[in-house]
Amino acid sequence: MRSPKRLAEIRKLPCVRCGNPDSQAAHSNSAKHGKGRSIKASDEYTVPLCFKCHAAFDRFELGSRAESEAMFEKWLVRVERMLVMEDREVF
Repeated sequence: MRSPKRLAEIRKLPCVRCGNPDSQAAHSNSAKHGKGRSIKASDEYTVPLCFKCHAAFDRFELGSRAESEAMFEKWLVRVERMLVMEDREVF
């Protein structure tokens, strides 16, 4: 699933790891989220990461594959709460 709207909303948030306000939409690296050879995971499995944290995450410098997947799951939960808060602040 591709969602330009979700990606734009994610990019508005600070890095979920370090708080850097200059973030990008980082896709999950997990097959359970649709990641495969040359295939990005669905856009619904994205979190905001700054360039430095995104690169470290993609290179598995933050932990093993299993640790990275567990970390990403926690980030997803936090990001969904952040997005809900963003929606509330608009109104």
